[in-house]
Amino acid sequence: MRICLLRHGETDWNNLEKLQGREDVPLNAKGIEQAKEAAQYLKKNNWRVIITSPLLRAKVSAGIISEAIGNIEIREEAAFVERDYGRASGMTPAERKAAFNNDEESVMEPFEILQDRTVQALFKYIQEYDGSDIIIVSHGLALNAILAYLTKNKIGGEKIKRINFKNASMTLLEKTDDKIEVIYFNKTAGELSEKIF
Repeated sequence: MRICLLRHGETDWNNLEKLQGREDVPLNAKGIEQAKEAAQYLKKNNWRVIITSPLLRAKVSAGIISEAIGNIEIREEAAFVERDYGRASGMTPAERKAAFNNDEESVMEPFEILQDRTVQALFKYIQEYDGSDIIIVSHGLALNAILAYLTKNKIGGEKIKRINFKNASMTLLEKTDDKIEVIYFNKTAGELSEKIF
């Protein structure tokens, strides 16, 4: 079984370095193109379903991919929504520093809760679709939480361990028996053009 974890395409807030969190910011033109490029790469494999965060930037990315690879089923999963950044949502790094004096974590959803909900959802769908290949479309810190759990904090996490996932980047997991292995992570379609599934 293969699981592709995909971060949504670019939004204008990504360019401004604003925390998006639960804000429903749409993809920009570049983000739409990034999702199309990812879809062209993903066409190389036979996917069963796409499970997406309910936020627009993820749903639109999922829709673009589904259409390109044969209109496969899309399911929404609230557990794959991005971290709730609370009052820090919509702020740039400079604005957060001024408002919270480097203590912004205190107003955000705790990382442990984010990790618990995303990992539980991941295993729910692994069990439901065991033996089939699936795509999960989510968000940067949500993906960090999943990878930190799967790799025992070797890949991903929060604060200094956090990976800055590129927009429309893909992370491929492979499940065999009771083992889940990271095949590659944080790779765009352009970076993967020479690889096949």
